[in-house]
Amino acid sequence: MSPALLHGSLQGYILVALLLFVIGLATVLIRRSLLIQFMGIELMLNAANVALLAFARYRGGDVQGTVFYLFIIAVAACEAAVGLALVVALYRHRRTTDSDRADALRR
Repeated sequence: MSPALLHGSLQGYILVALLLFVIGLATVLIRRSLLIQFMGIELMLNAANVALLAFARYRGGDVQGTVFYLFIIAVAACEAAVGLALVVALYRHRRTTDSDRADALRR
């Protein structure tokens, strides 16, 4: 890769966002711990934020993209709080954070 690709260009930001999203998706699909899966989901949300801000910057500092980014950050914070509360409740009930054991709660 050329240094110009990774130095402030739209393609560089999109490449970083793609890598973050793939790492997050692999984490969600491969790991069984709910805490690690939530971290993967957060990585995917951050990848979407990077892409969103890259496109906003590409359009000349679009304010709408930045405002949307702030809403995504707020939703991600709420998601993290609710997710951690669910993991703590599962751990108190089952003494594990294994996602396979969480599936047994439906029965």
